[in-house]
Amino acid sequence: MTIIRASTPHGADWLKLPHAESGNRIGIFGGSFNPPHSGHRLVAETALKRLRLDQIWWVVTPGNPLKSHGELLPLAERIELVGRLARHPRMKVTAFEAALGLSYTAQTVEMLRLLRSDLRFVWVMGADNLAGFHRWKDWRDIARLVPIAVVDRPGASLSTLSAPMPKAFESQRLPERDAALIAGMKPPVWTFIHAPLDASSSTELRNKH
Repeated sequence: MTIIRASTPHGADWLKLPHAESGNRIGIFGGSFNPPHSGHRLVAETALKRLRLDQIWWVVTPGNPLKSHGELLPLAERIELVGRLARHPRMKVTAFEAALGLSYTAQTVEMLRLLRSDLRFVWVMGADNLAGFHRWKDWRDIARLVPIAVVDRPGASLSTLSAPMPKAFESQRLPERDAALIAGMKPPVWTFIHAPLDASSSTELRNKH
């Protein structure tokens, strides 16, 4: 496998997988982050703490297949912006999907399990993405491949109750009080984590410019 090497202004090889020790609990926080904002940071911080993760990887995607790319900032620019926001010793920034030509979350999860079978992954996402999760390619496979942690976002709490994914995997929902156990559990398993709310929105930030 050939990994493209590139560097942000901070000197990181951001098209490679971040370093992690065998057995580490890793949160995968994927998105276009166009642009990243304080709400994203709050989701990452909440997951890091409540799931007792060793690291959380911000996976900056080349572009969301379900969204228009007309206003998409260049990947290198989004990587730099995420790097500024994710300044934390246990937060890592990567765009390895671009190096491997991956477009879909299901592909990404399968590749991570193949490349680092010694790590315990959890897919982390904001609750605002849960209502449309059933539109993701092979969404049921994603749920069967990796534990999922959903962190509350403004206006998203009620919509998650009737969304197809929570309904389909209702019996696999882990109580929030046990969320710290999820990284060691066999999927399908998911949990919903309540957290302080930050109303920041990438769409609103783009519309201001």
